[in-house]
Amino acid sequence: MQLVLFDLDGTLIHSEAGIVGSLRHAFDRLGHAAPPLEELRRWIGPPLRQSFPTIIGNDPARIEQAVAYYRERFDSQGWREHEVYAGIAELVESLAADGNTLAIVTTKMLTQARRIVDHLPFGQHFRAVYGPGGDGQHSEKAQMIGRALVDFSATAQQAVMIGDRHFDIEGARSNGVRGIGVTWGFGSYEELARAGADAIATTPRELATLLQATRCAAQAAAC
Repeated sequence: MQLVLFDLDGTLIHSEAGIVGSLRHAFDRLGHAAPPLEELRRWIGPPLRQSFPTIIGNDPARIEQAVAYYRERFDSQGWREHEVYAGIAELVESLAADGNTLAIVTTKMLTQARRIVDHLPFGQHFRAVYGPGGDGQHSEKAQMIGRALVDFSATAQQAVMIGDRHFDIEGARSNGVRGIGVTWGFGSYEELARAGADAIATTPRELATLLQATRCAAQAAAC
């Protein structure tokens, strides 16, 4: 078997509109000026409780209020404001048809992530969705990747993590799992390379080729 773990934002879906719109809503409700768009784009991926303090300070109550304001808009409309990247639907369908086990590992709140995945035209192919429960705990990629390995009784050699940010690659490496970066999301080639990506794909077609190679290597088979 091959366990293929996908990040969500910036890997399967282009979700900037919903996330940035909800961040700006949170800052507006706080009465605080929002950072420029370029900075807000860097907030896509990391947990919000790590990002908000860099702008509004380390007051726990104010941070929780900011997160609540973000969810206020995201839960009502932001979750729908995304597009599936070209070629991703075909990739997922092909991987599922070839017998790969697919799952999502995201720092997006679990209830939000499940709602999005359930509405994707190919969402039924994902056997599980891993994300934080909303209390700020268990939100690290490394922890969730480790849980997926246990849940699917997979060895590190049987798994691969795919994502667009260094958090995805670092989470994979901490579990001994191969990490493949993708450049069509919110990170850069340089960021993924610095994080130690085993490979970097620039298109979904290239990613499909890399995944076939990793599956062959794991099975020690001639493909």
